[in-house]
Amino acid sequence: MTTLNSPRQRLVAPPDYVEPEPVERSVETTKSQSPSLVMLVLIATVGILAYAWFLLNPASRGDWLPYSMVILAESILIAQALLSMWTILSGSQDPRDFAFHNARAALFHDAEPIGRGSMRVYDRRRMYLDGERVSVDVFITTYGEPLAVIRETVTAALAIRGSHVTWVLDDGRSDEVRDLAESLGARYVRRLTSGGAKAGNVNHALAISSGQFFAIFDADFVADPEFLVETVPFFANANVAFVQTPQTYGNLHNVISRGAGYMQSVFYRFIQPGRNRFNAAFCVGTNVIFRRTAIDDVGGLYTDSKSEDVWTSLMLHERGWNTVFIPMTLAVGHAPDTVEAYTKQQLRWATGGFEILFRRNPLARGRKLTLDQRLQYLVTASFYLTGICPLLLLLVPPLEIYFDLRPMNLSTTVFTWLLYYSGFYVMQIVLAFYTMGSFRWETLMLATASFPIYVAALVNVLVGKEQKWSATGDRTKVSSPFNFMIPQVLFFIFLALTSVVAIYRDLDNGFLTLATAWNVTNTVILGSFVIAAMGESRSAKVAARAARRVETANTTIRSPKEVSA
Repeated sequence: MTTLNSPRQRLVAPPDYVEPEPVERSVETTKSQSPSLVMLVLIATVGILAYAWFLLNPASRGDWLPYSMVILAESILIAQALLSMWTILSGSQDPRDFAFHNARAALFHDAEPIGRGSMRVYDRRRMYLDGERVSVDVFITTYGEPLAVIRETVTAALAIRGSHVTWVLDDGRSDEVRDLAESLGARYVRRLTSGGAKAGNVNHALAISSGQFFAIFDADFVADPEFLVETVPFFANANVAFVQTPQTYGNLHNVISRGAGYMQSVFYRFIQPGRNRFNAAFCVGTNVIFRRTAIDDVGGLYTDSKSEDVWTSLMLHERGWNTVFIPMTLAVGHAPDTVEAYTKQQLRWATGGFEILFRRNPLARGRKLTLDQRLQYLVTASFYLTGICPLLLLLVPPLEIYFDLRPMNLSTTVFTWLLYYSGFYVMQIVLAFYTMGSFRWETLMLATASFPIYVAALVNVLVGKEQKWSATGDRTKVSSPFNFMIPQVLFFIFLALTSVVAIYRDLDNGFLTLATAWNVTNTVILGSFVIAAMGESRSAKVAARAARRVETANTTIRSPKEVSA
């Protein structure tokens, strides 16, 4: 059964209303690389190749077990780094061509009046492409997010310039969300089942809506009023299936949210723009607008994966459709700011990536993709293998400390090792510093501490275990962060004890070894994750006690009335 509420009738604005001049928005990265970035990328590439030569040089080979672990981990990291460098260097092309600018200039007919809805003045002028009117649906998918968060998102969606219909697609089946949508003037849709998760929710809405184009926003992403103005003109090209914009976060207030947010900065600023060159930019599930006929062509959004967005993009590319990514922030959302939310998000994303790698390998015969697209999707599908690499590298120092097994030949000096090692890793840090403005230690911490998540995702896919879908912003159940990081805590304890043993050994021998320094560094990184979780746990307890005090106070205030009654 579908519950559908129509919006209130929108009135024409008063004659004396003067439309404000639209603010001209600049593209965050018109050309995704400057000459300085090109130089850094080239130097980093040389460093990557030099490090690869050093590792594979037979003269550097140490004991087979730690050496094999280092080679496996570093091979994955090096391959991903090289392909990322290639993609970044390909990103100079601006997707805004003459057709875009021409369509944008003719998007509105200025003689049409501004509209009013729900006591607010909205720019409800009809939009046109090639002189033909276009219709747009804006879908907001909800699944148990706080009412205040949904209110902000719906209010912003209603205020987007251009004629459109705003829909709240509520898989949380909340009467409060229904009443909120009705009070704001949005349409409300509720399904009987949650089959297909978010993709099924959108497919269901497509069956009862009729817009030629539809935009999707997660419940915690607040759209910019210019969203349609900056995206719809791309559809002047009849072969464009969707236009994707970045996920930008506005709640970088703690270690987890900053780490999660910064981890994606390079991807949205440099990797996705580079993929435009290969027609391989993919959908990320929110802040995106689709052409309905393109989705109809592939039978709807893909529903049998946790990464329905990437799978749908892959199917569209196989059908010959074009996709566009623009590096302009047109919606601001919430990064996961708790260990639980981050773990669930990464587990969902990694599971979807591994599903593509093992069930729809882009390199397999029969894939109707160009060679460039195959390589780009291979990078996407295998990316989360890099998250497992820290597990292998964390175990290398203990092998030397406890069993005297070394990855490198004893004749290889510490200086030589550090020289090649720095050529790879230090340049990655320099690139990150350049793109994000400073070194973000939170990203390093999360990248090191997340290996249990990616191992679990890989095992789930290999054994066919179904991963329950959950919204990142779902706060209906708040748990201790330590319920989601037992492996990290155990690893921290193991590394801490190993560091004590190593330091005692080095003091006894009279010199510091590389293995000890490496292990202590790993201990500090994992320890910072544990400390962040402790802070989160304390904050949750303080908030719970405050809520109990408020509840007790309210009960005390009500008691005299209840007694007198």
